[in-house]
Amino acid sequence: METQSSEHAEHGPNVVIRINDKERVIHRGHETVAEIKKVGEVPVADDLEQIINGKLEPLPDNGSLTIHGGEQFISHPKGAGSS
Repeated sequence: METQSSEHAEHGPNVVIRINDKERVIHRGHETVAEIKKVGEVPVADDLEQIINGKLEPLPDNGSLTIHGGEQFISHPKGAGSS
């Protein structure tokens, strides 16, 4: 019988996020933008933005964020930013 503490709760099970209107499964917790692009089959050369409260928030290629589940992202070629 093994018991685990909830110390590592931020590294939980897989969750669903949406990238370019497609559901994708990713590990909950700290993820790099590069890993999110990989999961979403987004070309490395494209920009990735997170939709937060209806607004697009650019994500730096070398950045990272904490995934909780339910996040939404959209990608586009660099220089073709949304207005």
